[in-house]
Amino acid sequence: MFIPPSAWFTGFIPDLPTPFDAADAIDLRAFAALCERQIRAGVPALVVCETAGEAPTLSLAEQELLIRAAVDVARGRVRIIAGAMSNATSKAIELARRAEAAGADAVMAVVPAYNRPMQDGMLAHFRAIAGAIGLPVVLHDIPSRTLRPLADETLLRLVESRRVVGLRDGSGDITRPMRLARHLPANFRLLSGDDSTTFGFLADGGDGAISEVANVAPDLCRTILSQVRQGRLQSARYLDKRLMPLIACLAKESPAALKYALSTLGLMSPATRLPIVPLGDAARAEVIRAFAAISDEELIDGIGA
Repeated sequence: MFIPPSAWFTGFIPDLPTPFDAADAIDLRAFAALCERQIRAGVPALVVCETAGEAPTLSLAEQELLIRAAVDVARGRVRIIAGAMSNATSKAIELARRAEAAGADAVMAVVPAYNRPMQDGMLAHFRAIAGAIGLPVVLHDIPSRTLRPLADETLLRLVESRRVVGLRDGSGDITRPMRLARHLPANFRLLSGDDSTTFGFLADGGDGAISEVANVAPDLCRTILSQVRQGRLQSARYLDKRLMPLIACLAKESPAALKYALSTLGLMSPATRLPIVPLGDAARAEVIRAFAAISDEELIDGIGA
C-alpha cells in the first residue's frame, strides 16, 4: 500500500551510524539491532548511508549492503531513506539508482561539498538526481560542510517537481519553517538537520528532525516533539536543555562521539574509519558526563563507563 512521504517524513528520524568490526568490515548484526531498536521506539523512518553513517568512506557495494539490510529489518514497518551523497552528480545518480534497486523508499541528496556550485549548479544537480529515479528525493542543506547554502529561491524552484518531498535543513536557521511555510506545497516537509537548534525549528513550525542524538535517546526526542505539538513549549524546552550537553558532545566529534555513546549502551563497537578516529580519554569522559545529565529522566538504560 502506498503511503505518501508527507505521512512518514516527519517527527524524529535517526541518522544511523555504520557499525564496523575489528577487521573494519560492516557489522551487520549490530546494524540490524540499531534499526530494530529505533523501529520499536516508534520512528517513522531510518536514514542510512548519510552523515552519521560515514558515507564518504563506504564503497558502493557496502552502501547497497546497508540499504538492503535496513530494508530487510524494516519489513515495511518504517521507511528507509538512503543517502546519495556525492559532489559528483554522476556518482550521486549511481548511488540513487542503487538505493532504488536495493528497496529504499526515498533518497537523500546533499548540496555538493568542496565544488561549491552556484545556485544554478545546485538546481541542475538535484534535478538530475530526481529525474534519474522513481523515488521521492529529500534535499540536504548543510552549509557548515558545503560552504554554500541552498537558497530559498532555489528550493522553491526545486519543489516544482513532485519528486522533491522534503528538506533536511542543517543550516541552524530556525526561522526557515515560518519564512517558507506559505510558499511550499502542503505536503512538503521541513526537518531540522541540526540537533542544537531543533527545538527552535520545531517551535517555529518545523515538521521534525533528522537527528544524531535520536540514536541515543529516541524516547526523549519523541517526548520533546510531542510536547511541542501540544503547545507545551516550557516542558519541551526543559527536556531539550537536558539533552544539550550530549548534543554538544556529538556535534564536536561526529560521528565518533555517537559511536562511543552507543557503545556504552552495548549496541555497537566505537570503531570508526579514517580519517575519523575513536575518541580520546577526555572526550569519552565528556560523553559519560553528558549521559548523567539525562539519566534521571529514565529514558536511557544501561549507561556505563
